[in-house]
Amino acid sequence: MSEAFFRKYAGDRFDVFSAGLDPKGINPYTYRVMREKGLSLDGQWSKSVKEYLGNEFFHYVITVCANAEENCPTVFLGMGKHDHWNFEDPAAFSGEDQETLSKFREVRDQIEIKIKSWIEDPDRY
Repeated sequence: MSEAFFRKYAGDRFDVFSAGLDPKGINPYTYRVMREKGLSLDGQWSKSVKEYLGNEFFHYVITVCANAEENCPTVFLGMGKHDHWNFEDPAAFSGEDQETLSKFREVRDQIEIKIKSWIEDPDRY
């Protein structure tokens, strides 16, 4: 979700990458809620952070979810400023279809608001 929103709102200002600690593919609910916002996830796939460690320099690294903050390196070669945004992992939610869809929408909307705020002044965070 974050990658798609960053590309939408600031793709002309930033090269956007996303990766996870234990990539498992893009959740079907993610596809659904992003389509509701008119965003396609075509061309995105689940990648491991290991693909980038030592291979890229990032001016900004943003981690999301508590698990990422606890397990991601906070300093490594190729990283400028690090920020952590603690969003609930909607994939960890357990409920009926409409409840799960609602949770994904809630987190999606939180991510979108945060990204729109961040891109106004990334150095204030």
